[in-house]
Amino acid sequence: MMLDEVIEQIQPLDQSAMQAARERQNMLTKPRGSLGRLEELSIQLAGITGRTIPTIQDKVIITMAGDHGVAAEGVSAFPQEVTPQMVLNFLRGGAAINVLARHVGARVVVVDMGAASEIQDASGKLVRRRAGSGTANMAKGPAMTREQATESIRSGIEIALAEIARGADILGTGDMGIGNTTPSAAIACVLMNQIPEKIAGRGTGIDDDGLKRKISAIARALDVNKPNAKDGLDVLAKVGGFEIGGLVGVMIGAASKRKPVMADGFISTAAAMIAVTLAPQCKDYLIAAHRSKENGHHWMLEWLGLKPLLDLDLRLGEGTGAALGISLAEAACKILAGMATFDEAGVSDKE
Repeated sequence: MMLDEVIEQIQPLDQSAMQAARERQNMLTKPRGSLGRLEELSIQLAGITGRTIPTIQDKVIITMAGDHGVAAEGVSAFPQEVTPQMVLNFLRGGAAINVLARHVGARVVVVDMGAASEIQDASGKLVRRRAGSGTANMAKGPAMTREQATESIRSGIEIALAEIARGADILGTGDMGIGNTTPSAAIACVLMNQIPEKIAGRGTGIDDDGLKRKISAIARALDVNKPNAKDGLDVLAKVGGFEIGGLVGVMIGAASKRKPVMADGFISTAAAMIAVTLAPQCKDYLIAAHRSKENGHHWMLEWLGLKPLLDLDLRLGEGTGAALGISLAEAACKILAGMATFDEAGVSDKE
């Protein structure tokens, strides 16, 4: 499977399905536009799926894990061993993502894209697509090779296609990786031509000194690697992460099969920026679940042209915001399908 071949399969949104959905929204028993973003979302979902009345029944959140060599620069409040510990927590069903996924009726697929150490999973539930044992320290050189970057994207595509083959109607994206807000901020800095001070935030809750170390590490990574902003693979390889590459693949793979992607927060948005750099037509298939509390997230969403559904000061990752967003996407579809029209209800329309 060649990356270019999958990208070529991404089609424009179905304008006739969107127009039909828009016309139906205007006939439902409410003032036109009164359900705001829910109406817009239902119309986008119609365009994505090519169905006038789209349905969301089978929901999946793909949570990808990877470690980062840049953690050695003291950019996180937590030690790196937390990555495999939290992956095991996901597999046991004890994390926030598990609770919210159960709440919205979604299944969680947990993928080891490249934790620093092998994760001992006795359950057999962990999907293993390791591109390496954590990335190299991007502050001293490239985070990974171009081949590893391509491999991580390809793995994400394959996982997305497998879930779609199982029946998934919508894919949420999530992440786990100590230090991963640092490469995500670096990606945003490259693609937006911004300074680290404007994009980097406190991640897991680092103090002022930790934030200074983080900004310094990003600045050194950009200086040492000089990523090419016009080449998404180059950016991913030089300042990215294996789980970020995997999420890029999920987005491209889903778009190639006309499936919506509910993108989580800061890390998923960095992945979305890479995905859109590689495949601009992918953008229409992305839905921003929420605006994160992370410093530069709103700038990244603006760059992508995505309007977040929620603003709850979330900064956990894992796919938690995506789970909540999926519930709104399902609600939007149900409104379009289940409300009566003015004629059906015998209600007088606006004169």
